[in-house]
Amino acid sequence: MNRPLIFAHRGVKGTHPENTMIAFREAERVGAHGIELDVHLSKDGEVVVIHDETLDRTTNGSGLVCEKTLNELQKLDAGSYFGFNGEHVPSLKEVLNWMHGNTLLLNIELKNDMIRYTNLEQKVIHLVREYNMEKRVILSSFNHESVGMLGDLAPDIERAILYHHPLEDPLQQARNYQAHGLHPNFRLLTPEFVLEARQQGYPLRPYTINQPQDLQSMIDLGVDVIITDWPERAFSLLNKRKS
Repeated sequence: MNRPLIFAHRGVKGTHPENTMIAFREAERVGAHGIELDVHLSKDGEVVVIHDETLDRTTNGSGLVCEKTLNELQKLDAGSYFGFNGEHVPSLKEVLNWMHGNTLLLNIELKNDMIRYTNLEQKVIHLVREYNMEKRVILSSFNHESVGMLGDLAPDIERAILYHHPLEDPLQQARNYQAHGLHPNFRLLTPEFVLEARQQGYPLRPYTINQPQDLQSMIDLGVDVIITDWPERAFSLLNKRKS
């Protein structure tokens, strides 16, 4: 059985402030194969890396991300809530520029299921192409129409549908929206579905797997990627299996 790749969810979210450069650098340090991050649009149309639509949970600001310019967002403290000083809300440009110095893969989740940002798809694709990251990026969204639009705009860049609740036919949904892979809540997976997806050529990258028993279950199922807040836990289990 192939070893799954390990993606650090929002960077190493278990030990560092999520979606910050220090969390992404930690992912590289611990040997993660890739990182997962989330993007919104700022008031001035810049692609910014933050999970929530609002600033309140992960910064010392408040209100909607889309109501602040990039300059305003980057003046906010995005790390001290987790005990790290000097961290800001990164732009996607900043992350992509940093990634030129490593070989990490990158899963960009477009957070357009709550707020339908105009031209978010086009802007993300433009940046991926500007930094020549087409072969290292996977684009995903809970908004499956957005995934279909990404397919129309950039058929060469890998895409996946995210889903938290059961779908009647996830593989047909992936086909309907031009997705190459599926990113389900890990609790939705069964051995039978994993086998069916593999037979039909659809990679499975479930989220967010943190507890040792759940990590082991996903390893045993043979998923392609494990998305986790605690990549070192996953590596520890994989190394035990190897030995």
